[in-house]
Amino acid sequence: MAHGDSALLVGRRRRTSSLAFGASRRDGGARPIAAVAAAFTLAQLVLVRPGMGLGWDETVYVSQVGVQAPAAFFSAPRARGVSLLVAPIASWSTSTELLRVYLAVLSGLGLHLALRTWRGLFPVRVLAVGGALFASLWITLFYGPQAMPNYWVAVGALGAAGCFLRARRDPRALWGVVAGAALMAWMRPTDAVWVALPLLVAALVGRRPRCALALVAGLVAGGAQWVIEAYVSYGGLAERLHEGSRIQGGLGPRFAVDDQLRSLVGRTLCRPCTGPLPDPAVMAWWAVLPLLAAVGLAVAVRAGRTRGSLVPLACATTAAVPYLFLIGYAAPRFLLPAYALLAIPVADALTAPSGRWRPVVAVLLGIGLTGHLAVQYAVLERVVHRTTRDHRDWARTATELNRLGVRPPCLLTGHLSIPVAYYAGCTSAAAFGPNANSTESGIVGASRRMPVAVLTRPGGSPPAYARGWHTLPAAGMDIHVAPNVSGHGPN
Repeated sequence: MAHGDSALLVGRRRRTSSLAFGASRRDGGARPIAAVAAAFTLAQLVLVRPGMGLGWDETVYVSQVGVQAPAAFFSAPRARGVSLLVAPIASWSTSTELLRVYLAVLSGLGLHLALRTWRGLFPVRVLAVGGALFASLWITLFYGPQAMPNYWVAVGALGAAGCFLRARRDPRALWGVVAGAALMAWMRPTDAVWVALPLLVAALVGRRPRCALALVAGLVAGGAQWVIEAYVSYGGLAERLHEGSRIQGGLGPRFAVDDQLRSLVGRTLCRPCTGPLPDPAVMAWWAVLPLLAAVGLAVAVRAGRTRGSLVPLACATTAAVPYLFLIGYAAPRFLLPAYALLAIPVADALTAPSGRWRPVVAVLLGIGLTGHLAVQYAVLERVVHRTTRDHRDWARTATELNRLGVRPPCLLTGHLSIPVAYYAGCTSAAAFGPNANSTESGIVGASRRMPVAVLTRPGGSPPAYARGWHTLPAAGMDIHVAPNVSGHGPN
C-alpha cells in the first residue's frame, strides 16, 4: 500500500509538471519575450536614430578596429570587448548609420537570449514585463545601439544569473553561466567580478563546485586578454588596476547616490556632479525601484521561488555598490546591469495582484506606468537632441580642420581632441590628464612632420608652444593651427 501511495504521489507530481509545462506553452512560450526584444530594437531605431554620430568613448573603441582614423589612446580601465563587437562593421565601413543598425539588432537579440534563460524559473508574463521595463528605460534605449560596454555587461549578468539558477536542474545551463560571465568580463572585467560575487558565494555555500568552476572559467575566458595586456602594456595587473583607479579619480569610500540621481535627467556623464536634483517626476521611478524589488521578493517567497528573486537581487546590489559608494562621479549607464537584474523581481511584483482588488491595482499600475514612460521618452528625446547636436559640432570642426589643411596624417590635442580627431581622420595626443600619451616636446616635434592643431574652448588660451599659431573659431571652439599648415603663420 505504501508502494501504491508512492506511485500515486509520483504520478501526481508528473501530471502537475506536465500541466505546468502545458500552461507555459499556452502562455505563449517564447513569443512574448521575442516581441519585447523586437519592439526594443525598433524603438532604438525610431527614437535614438542611427544618424546620431559617435560619442567620445565610442570613437575610442571604434578607432581600435575602424578604418576612419588611427587608434585613439586606450586607457587602463577600458577593455577590448566593444572593439571586437563592432569589428564586423567598423573594420570595413565608416558608416555610423550601419553600425547603429547592427548594434540595435544585436542588442535586441542579446535581450531576447538573456530573458530566455529565465524560462521555467518565472512565468513568461513576468519575463516579458521585466524585459519591457528594462528596455523602456531611456538609459537602455540610448545605450543599446551605442558602441559602449555597459549594456552588454547587463545582458551578460542577466543571462549568467538565469543559467546559474537553471543549472540545478539542467547541467547544460552551465555553458550559459560560462558565456554570460565571459561576456561581462570581455566588456568590463571589474564589473564582471562585482556581479559574479554573489553567484560564487552561493555556489560555494551550496556546495556546487561545477557552478563555481563555470563562473571562474567564464571570467578567465573573458578577462584573459585584459590581464595579459596589463602585463604587456601597464607593468602588471596591480599597476593597471592602480592606473584605472587614478583615472577614475581614485576608488574609495564615496557617496555617489545623489550624483546618480542628478544624472537621471539626461546627463550622460556627471563629472563634476553639481547642481540641484532633478524634478521629482524624473526621480520617482528610481525611488520606487527598491520598494518594488522588495515586494517582488515577498511574492517569490510566497510562490516558492525565493532563490529566483534572491539571486538577481544580490547580484544587482553588488553590481551597484562601486558606482554608488566607491567613485566620486556618475553616469547613468553604470547601473544598467543592476537595472536588468532588478527587472525580474520588480515584474514579479507588478504582475502578482489577484482577487477582488486586481482591477483597481491594474488601473493604478497603468496610470503609473504611463506616466513613467512619458518621463522616460521626454528625457530620451532631450538627450538624443543634445547629443546629436554636439556630435554634429565635432563633425563641423573636423571639416574646418580638413579645409585648413589638417588632413591625415595629422595630430590634434587639447579640448575634445579625441572625438574630433576621429571625425577628422587624425590621431590625438595629450601631454596631461587621464588620457596623457605624449609630451609637449613630442607634440611640437610632430608639428614639424605633419599638420598639428590645438583645440580650446572659445577664448581659451592654448599651451605656451602654440600661442603664436594661427587661431580661428569653429563650431563652438577655437582651432590653433601649427604655422607650417597651408602657409598659415602666427597671428
